[in-house]
Amino acid sequence: MQFIWFMLVLLCLLLYVVLDGYDLGIGIATLFERDTKRRHEMIELVAIAWDGNETWLVLFGVSLWFGFPLAFGTILPHAFLPMIVTLFALITRGVSVEMFSQRPPAPGWEKAFGIGSLVAVIAIGVAASTLTTPLIINGGAYNGSAFGEMSWYSVLTALALVAGTMALGYAYIKWKATGELRAVAGRRGSLAAVSAVVLGGGALGALNATAAPMDLSAPAKAGGFACLMVFAAAGVVMAAVTLRPASRSDQLPMAGLTIAVVATILAVVVTRYPVLAPPGLTVYNAASPNTTYDFIAVGIGINVPLILFYNWYSHYTFRGKLAGSTGHLEGGIPGVPDINQEVN
Repeated sequence: MQFIWFMLVLLCLLLYVVLDGYDLGIGIATLFERDTKRRHEMIELVAIAWDGNETWLVLFGVSLWFGFPLAFGTILPHAFLPMIVTLFALITRGVSVEMFSQRPPAPGWEKAFGIGSLVAVIAIGVAASTLTTPLIINGGAYNGSAFGEMSWYSVLTALALVAGTMALGYAYIKWKATGELRAVAGRRGSLAAVSAVVLGGGALGALNATAAPMDLSAPAKAGGFACLMVFAAAGVVMAAVTLRPASRSDQLPMAGLTIAVVATILAVVVTRYPVLAPPGLTVYNAASPNTTYDFIAVGIGINVPLILFYNWYSHYTFRGKLAGSTGHLEGGIPGVPDINQEVN
């Protein structure tokens, strides 16, 4: 049961990283876009599904809390400060999207959306790096510093995450946009993808210099890691080739980067399993009693299919290319494309 629940927690994490990753990346990309019309189009691409994407973060936290309470209760205090910053940044993003839709749009909300996205990604990167730092546990409770997660590796992880989310964001824009915005996304997305590979590769290589190195001693782990990294490399190549504006395969960059991100995370998990956090907090000694799993499985079992359906339906409803010429936002802003006007 512990392994099954761990896979559920991992599924929620992967879905959050990919789905909210692209709209966080689009948010950061707005900070580098000077053209007002293109910037508005980018925000509209986020507006169709951002709330459903962030739901996976909530489900991830709930699943970790119920399934592995000791891990939740020790990792969270260790990462308390960056997680608080993340929550405030995500709140700012959500408010910014809604305020942007008003007529007339409140000044400064576009900038707040971009800054909130950037701060959220940096904070998530710092929080993620806590899984490479030994947790000080006394009597079953965390007894370390609230600043224990800050290190050089935190900075490297945060930068890699910023580049990775921007690459996902530009890949999604190329998939959904037309005209000049599509071309800009292809050019800038290629640069972001190269930066993500360099920084992500550096973070992956530097992992062995932290307190939580990858365990490749077992042949199964070494083989699994190698296979997954091959998939990740193939995904990066697919994205690099098809991100170019001249390429007409607009869906393949997003598919390639999704494969690369998922394969990289799984590769790290394979080398670390069953350790959840160093030095010895594992899936098995941090698990809840089986009766807890039986109880919460009902609620999680109902919500996961519902959220999956919501994600699918929202993207299906707004499938196709965004009309970027004469549309109006629902709030009635002239010249801003309407998210409800799609062309196949």
